Amino acid sequence: MAEPQHTLDCDLLIVGGGINGVGIARDAAGRGLSVVLCEKDDLAAHTSSASSKLIHGGLRYLEYYEFNLVRKALIEREVLLRAAPHIMRPLRFVMPHAAGLRPSWMIRAGLKLYDLLAKRELLPPSSAINLRCHPAGQPLKPEFRCGYIYSDGWVDDARLVVLNAMDAEEKGAIILTQTLCSRLQRQAGGWQADLHKQGCGDVRVNARYVVNAAGPWTAQVLHAAVPKEGGGHLRLIKGSHIIVRRIFEHEHAYIFQHRDGRIVFAIPYEREFTLIGTTDLDYQGDANQVAISEEEIRYLCQLASEYFVRPVQPADVVSTYSGVRPLVEDGADAKAVTRDYRLEVDQDGPPLLSVFGGKITTYRKLAEDAVDQVARALGNRHGAWTHDACLPGGDLFGARPQNRSVLEFDSWVRTVQNQYAWLPPLLVARYARAYGTRLHTLLAQKTTLIEMGEEILPGLYATEVEYLRRYEWARTAQDILWRRSKLGLHLPPDAAQVLQDWLLAHPVQCK
Repeated sequence: MAEPQHTLDCDLLIVGGGINGVGIARDAAGRGLSVVLCEKDDLAAHTSSASSKLIHGGLRYLEYYEFNLVRKALIEREVLLRAAPHIMRPLRFVMPHAAGLRPSWMIRAGLKLYDLLAKRELLPPSSAINLRCHPAGQPLKPEFRCGYIYSDGWVDDARLVVLNAMDAEEKGAIILTQTLCSRLQRQAGGWQADLHKQGCGDVRVNARYVVNAAGPWTAQVLHAAVPKEGGGHLRLIKGSHIIVRRIFEHEHAYIFQHRDGRIVFAIPYEREFTLIGTTDLDYQGDANQVAISEEEIRYLCQLASEYFVRPVQPADVVSTYSGVRPLVEDGADAKAVTRDYRLEVDQDGPPLLSVFGGKITTYRKLAEDAVDQVARALGNRHGAWTHDACLPGGDLFGARPQNRSVLEFDSWVRTVQNQYAWLPPLLVARYARAYGTRLHTLLAQKTTLIEMGEEILPGLYATEVEYLRRYEWARTAQDILWRRSKLGLHLPPDAAQVLQDWLLAHPVQCK
């Protein structure tokens, strides 16, 4: 490697810009530690934007006696809902009872336990329902006459990653996207890392502590940095989803059972669509090249068709996505592999903490546990703080998280629609959902539609693109249309090329 153009000294270097990496960066920066995070691609470019978009306890994990994991996740649901009510919302799930699968007594017992494992202030309890009388029964086949309803939450997973990175940066962290960690080596008193940022040159980082949060590449990074036998092992589980035109009009989601023991969700998505997933398959390929198979598409379509009156055909699929979940290897069947996390510290010299496993719902707690260990090693006594802090844009009614922000979100949206009456109401509503109170930054000093700049694509103005580039590390059309937003679902097939051409014609400096 050539002599680096820049050198950075920090307390903590984090490798990986998925939800765990940015969560740790945010927590650590908020405790006063100097932090550098590098991500080889975009934030949430891989696993963290390929989830089922749920903040949930994991009802099915009760079958595998994962009581501690489920309780931890159930507690986190409402903590996260209060912290970011703009990108999350409560969601009610309907489980039709299917004869010959899990018996009614088991479902009732599981839901009762699900209700009791953690305190709830925002989410109503579970109950049995008569599908012949309930709106959720109308799209289902007539043999599904009874079912159960319970609460969890929905999240825009990729935006959750971005908001954590924003908060980390605002607290002093340096976030480097499109930046590969090409070398990680122990030196006397610390770590030396060589980073290469696409189009911007090389950076050398001297760090007292390293956190390896590289997701599917965690084991690879660990073994490159600490070349010895043993260490953590990951089980890569592929999960895939399909998106079809909206199958039902109500706002409930479904959880469907299958004879193979798996469950599949059908979730209202982006107003016009239904999201169906996920699969659980062992994955041995390149984690950079994950894609749904024809077999997975048929599996999801067939299972949905067993429940819905209107069959779901592969030809109905308008979009798909797949991701690889890096789970802790425990020898179980793919659907039963634990979603809990494990933190392993190598202390043969300057410390290296590697993150194995985890799920998006428990990311904040994982980050807190990880930074507790980092802080002890570095003599930092600030203490945990994220439990009672909003994420950027979540401070609708004050700096501290409040139930009111969740319960009165729609009312808040109407208020900002009135405030920005010169914009189309649906556009303001989208901004409110994406940016929360940060829409005031987006729209600062704007009073007319003309001042929003060029309408690059329908509903996408230059002002929003510039905001995403300045504050949210967006660089490509893919970043903007599929991770910072889901506008790609609503726009013509050539939208990505149109936007990419505009971005190339309006270059920005490295961030």
